Amino acid sequence: MNKIVLWSITAALAGFLFGFDVVVISGADKKLQALWHSSDAFHGAVVMGMALWGTVIGAIFGGIPTNRFGRKITLLSIGILYALSAIGTAFSNDPYVFAFFRFVGGLGVGASTIAAPAYISEIAPAKDRGRLVSMYQFNIVFGILIAFLSNYLLSGIGDNDWRWMLGVQSIPAIIYTLLVLIVPESPRWLVSKGRIAEAQKVMKIVSADQDSESLVSQMENEQADSPDDNIFMKKYRFPLILAFLVAFFNQMSGINAFLYYAPRIFGEAGLGEKTALLSSIGIGIVNMVFTLVGVNLIDKVGRRTLMYIGSIGYIVSLGLVSMAFYFQWSGLAIPIFLFLFIASHAIGQGTVIWVFISEIFPNHLRASGQAFGSSTHWVLAAIIPSLIPTLFSTIGAGTVFFIFTVAMVFQLLFVIFMMPETKGISLEKLSKTLTKE
Repeated sequence: MNKIVLWSITAALAGFLFGFDVVVISGADKKLQALWHSSDAFHGAVVMGMALWGTVIGAIFGGIPTNRFGRKITLLSIGILYALSAIGTAFSNDPYVFAFFRFVGGLGVGASTIAAPAYISEIAPAKDRGRLVSMYQFNIVFGILIAFLSNYLLSGIGDNDWRWMLGVQSIPAIIYTLLVLIVPESPRWLVSKGRIAEAQKVMKIVSADQDSESLVSQMENEQADSPDDNIFMKKYRFPLILAFLVAFFNQMSGINAFLYYAPRIFGEAGLGEKTALLSSIGIGIVNMVFTLVGVNLIDKVGRRTLMYIGSIGYIVSLGLVSMAFYFQWSGLAIPIFLFLFIASHAIGQGTVIWVFISEIFPNHLRASGQAFGSSTHWVLAAIIPSLIPTLFSTIGAGTVFFIFTVAMVFQLLFVIFMMPETKGISLEKLSKTLTKE
């Protein structure tokens, strides 16, 4: 078991680099705009926004190398992309070169949301799969906190402090890349490529308490039944709909919109700049604590229970935020309601999304299914936050949060009537249950 935990933590570190990469730019934001005299539109769309479009491309196409070259090679490539991005942005002398290297880092972020959860789900025993895969999400949250801390510590060390803020990511990126060299390839991917002897060798370690030959044989049978399938075939419609809806509701909660615009939202609520900044740090802490709670509960109470808790928490907290804006409640009401919202997200959708999508597709289609769910997530993550400033100024923050509340009522109905429980069930058995012949 210790080896499985070590390999899972190594793959999950791709999530740490994801979290770090997404947030580290915040420390350099205003300095870069002043340095290159960029207009707001150019700075937002090119300098700041290019990483997000890299993420969308990485998510859409990341399933191809994950399927063709394997989970391990893709994880290794992700580490190289992160290191290149960190070093390239640190040494950039114009906004176009900078944007290019941020795009490269974005490709790593997008691909990591496919390769890392797929890899961990395929080496993890069924009883521990939720906890091990959700370490990826925990590492994202941890990476975000460390990036904020790193930016704070490096701020003011000189005129070029922004170069150090961005370049420091190369250290964890290189460490992660070296660690990936020691992990084995996914046994389920090896079976899909006919490398049975190698798969059995890994399965002996992964499932020491079970008959590894029998497990590999089950994988071979699944592969033999449908070698030329794709995720858009009629029999895979149910897992495809599940992946789409989980990713859709994840973003329709408003989570990314909120994370990107937390200080602006607190400002709209009438809080001063210092209070808004303090509240933003509080968000990071609440997010991390409740993600840890979710990681520890996911294999005990199951995915659906966490989604129930998260959905009800969403409806209550978003409803209260909406009312606070409508009725102009002042003071710390909105930060408290938004902390409840972050806790609901962290324990529910935050913990569940990457685990659930990595479980519901057959072995030979997992990377493609993961790419579909991840792409849905990232396209919406690009669109929804970009609409927030306009929506706030036209229909108002209260109405925006009311729309998010209604969407979460529909998520609760999805959990009650559609979402299957995947806790403790082998991937092969799940595949048979969810595939409709």
